[in-house]
Amino acid sequence: MKAFKAYDIRGVYNKDFNKEDVYKIGYFLPELLAADEVLVGYDDRESTPEVFEALAAGITDRGADVYKIGYATTPMVYYGTAKHGYKASVMITASHNPPEYNGLKISRENALPVGYDSGLKELEEMIETKEVKPVGKNKKGNILEHDLKAEYIEFQKSYLPDLSKLDLSIDVSNGMVAILTDAIFGDQPHYLYNELDGTFPNHEANPLEAENREDLKELLLEKGSDMGLIFDGDGDRVMFLDEKGNFISPDLIIALLAEYYIKQGKGKNVLYDIRTSWSVKEHIKELGGNCHMWKVGHAYAKLKLREIDGICGGELAGHYYYKDFFYCDSGMLTALVVLNVAARLKDECKTISEYIAELDKYATSGEVNFKIENKAEVMENLKDYFFEKQEPVSFYDFDGYRLEYKDWWFNVRPSNTEPYLRLVVEAKTESVLAEKLAEIKKVMDVD
Repeated sequence: MKAFKAYDIRGVYNKDFNKEDVYKIGYFLPELLAADEVLVGYDDRESTPEVFEALAAGITDRGADVYKIGYATTPMVYYGTAKHGYKASVMITASHNPPEYNGLKISRENALPVGYDSGLKELEEMIETKEVKPVGKNKKGNILEHDLKAEYIEFQKSYLPDLSKLDLSIDVSNGMVAILTDAIFGDQPHYLYNELDGTFPNHEANPLEAENREDLKELLLEKGSDMGLIFDGDGDRVMFLDEKGNFISPDLIIALLAEYYIKQGKGKNVLYDIRTSWSVKEHIKELGGNCHMWKVGHAYAKLKLREIDGICGGELAGHYYYKDFFYCDSGMLTALVVLNVAARLKDECKTISEYIAELDKYATSGEVNFKIENKAEVMENLKDYFFEKQEPVSFYDFDGYRLEYKDWWFNVRPSNTEPYLRLVVEAKTESVLAEKLAEIKKVMDVD
């Protein structure tokens, strides 16, 4: 089925999947995860009520109970799954995608992710090959309430710093974080789009796209805020602007998170993905931490963070993971940890931009996407070309390729779902960056 992706089930509703598919997903999910109770939360998209109804019908027709959170952020579902011992959970959301999309993020016991390699493929095969046989009326499951909101807010507030000295501008993107903001931040920040609206009338709920940050930048500069925050649609990501309105590259935020936890003596192992800047590695080492690089994607990061007994980790896409949060990602928790660092900087009469300038030592391309059908062939050509020209100082091949040289590095990796190659290049100077980027494009035969 087209909607089954590497990390979740997602697509244009009634095109890539429909309520009949969702019913079957619900029906076979208890068997897949050996669960007789399934925790379910959902976002505010127009198709969500129908998706929930179909999912709940499938689950209960299998004889399992649905525990309904109602409106939730994705991290709230993770929290409920792990904290309350559910063996299965579903968040109905399409995250940052446009309003015509919807989807299901499935987790197993301890909020471990169910990706295509860890259950979704098997679920897809069940749907395609097995027969649906609803249980009798007397064995049918029930739909019950599990209101987590107050408990979850109290957990998040335990990380809340003194915000009285910080002037904040916050863009909620009409997403699910709107159910938390007033209770956690209060009415002091300057809010944008702090109302639930699954049609996303103001901008797409994807903070990675520069045009979606323009309104926040304008508000931040108008109010003279110390920092800007922008959340995505389902609340598992957050990104930041400094007091000048400049976007802070999400990988650099990992360095702030590491500083917060290492200075508290919580541990030393920090995880980051294969696209991450040298600046982050150097800062973590200066703090006395240990660096671990791994694959992109929450299905990989959550398992790896457990394996290394890491305190925190992050990705260039703005996902950040915490041992304190069941090794899961949370936009709100990230915001609170970063604001702890921001409050300390304010006490030291230091701006966010000054802090980032000290941290960010290299020139970078950011992640650049190229539409290429023969992805594997082009990647091999790139690797072979640079190996023949000069053997790299370091080489990694667990998620595409990362070749590191004395004064520059690059990572090239294929998209899991689209005909794109994704490229990141970093160098010690802008001139080296421009030279190497041009050389790579020439080898790839792209503009």
